[in-house]
Parts: sequence; C-alpha cells; structure tokens
Amino acid sequence: MPVGGGVCGSVDIVFARRDGATRLTHLHQRPPLRVLFPLPEAGDLVQAAIATTSGGLVAGDRLAITVAVGDGAAAHVTAAAAEKVYRSLGTTTAIEQRLIVGSAATLEFLLPDTILFDQARLRRNTVVELAANASFLGGEIVMFGRHARGEKFTDGFLHEDWQVWRDGRLVWGDALHLDGDVASLIAEPAALAGAVAVATLILAPGPADPRRFLDAARAVQAQCSGAVVRAGATRVGGLLVARWLGYDDLALRRAYADLACHLRAAALGLPSRLSRLWHI
Repeated sequence: MPVGGGVCGSVDIVFARRDGATRLTHLHQRPPLRVLFPLPEAGDLVQAAIATTSGGLVAGDRLAITVAVGDGAAAHVTAAAAEKVYRSLGTTTAIEQRLIVGSAATLEFLLPDTILFDQARLRRNTVVELAANASFLGGEIVMFGRHARGEKFTDGFLHEDWQVWRDGRLVWGDALHLDGDVASLIAEPAALAGAVAVATLILAPGPADPRRFLDAARAVQAQCSGAVVRAGATRVGGLLVARWLGYDDLALRRAYADLACHLRAAALGLPSRLSRLWHI
C-alpha cells in the first residue's frame, strides 16, 4: 500500500492481428481501473475505453497503464470519462503509461481531459515506443481547476512527462513542471500566460513525412484560434506536435478534437470523427 493509503490500479492491454483483423489477445486489469470495449462505428478501429471505477484519484493513488499493439494491428484507446485528481494534503498521485506500437501498426491514444482540483498533486509519465514504420496519434488535455464551479488550480503540483521513441531511439521528450505557487507560474506571460487549460497532440505518421500534414494542421488550428485559444504546431524528430493554451476550457477541447479528427483522416485514413465517448 503506498504512503497515504492510496490504491494501486493497473491495466495491461494487448492487441494483435489475427485472421486478417485486430483482436484483443491479452487483458489484465486491477481496480480501480477496468477496460470496456465499445462497439466501433462503421469503418473505425477496434476500441478500448479505460474507466476509473473510484470516480477519481486521491493522494497516494498509483496507476499503471500499458497498451501494446502488435505488428499490423490497429486500435483506438480512450477513457470512459475525464479523469479527476482531487486535493491532496501532501502525497502525490502517480500515473505511469507505456504505449508500444509494432511494425506497420497504428495506435490512437486519445483520452479526455484530466481535471486538477485545487491543491491536487499529480506526476504522470508517458513513454511511447514506436517501431520504425508505426503510426501514432495521441496526447493530453489538462484543466487547471473546475471552472464551472469557479475553482482554479492555484496551489499544488503537476509533473507531466512525455517520451517518444522510434526504433529504439529517443526522438522527442517534453516535461511540464508546476510546483508550489502554481497560480503565479500559470500567470507568467512567458509561461502559460494565464491559461485555464493546456493541450498537446502528437502525430507519428508511420513512414510518411510529417511536413505533408503541417500546413493543413496549422490551418485547422487557425480556425479555432483567437481570444480564448492560442495554438501552434511544428515538426520535430519525425513527429508533428501541436499545442494549445486555452482561456476557455470547452473551446480548447473543441479545438483539440477538431485537429484530432482532421489528422486521423488525413494521416491515418480513418473517419473524421472521435469516439462517441468524447461527446458524453
């Protein structure tokens, strides 16, 4: 049992290509995590939805999520609802995510928002391991507080770390670290400039050059940019990386979904829509 009395939950999901189709070949789940398998809409990928049955995360909780997609398989992983991280009196919630994508395989890892209550403490590490010609589309949305209730994330801890490896080589790493007087850090013009939410979306388009998709991605972002959302995209390490600062959390969420829909169609050949769970 972790310090602070938290729980240790885990899921381990493996998809493989069998008889010409992607099939679930292994599943291990430990509460409070469990995995649901919604029926995909016509023409879409096999889906898995991760649910936190406790209704949110408290101090000391530890989660481990592993998703592996074997050679030639393709899957979409999301969550049943936004993840809520509650106030902590000192201990930190930890989430470890490992995503493995085999040769000529595709993984979409498009979870809804993570909502940080005031004085929440969260450390989340995500490692993506891609074969040389694997495709990946995934990212994160982090909400700084419950804005509909007038609550802001003013004090607490957040460490969000991403690593993307391609064929055994680190091609991109990124970390966001907020600690202590979070309100002052968020307000800094050179940092988050007062944003109430941030988001990152990462595309690894298999063997294709991400420059093919960059101009169109920026055009999609421009349609949503303005006073309530600031956005940008770049190419780095064979990836397309898009970012948002949101001054309205719902507007940021729509902007993120718009680009995800565009990229899954343009780069992955999938329908221009997200899982129905995104609209609940």
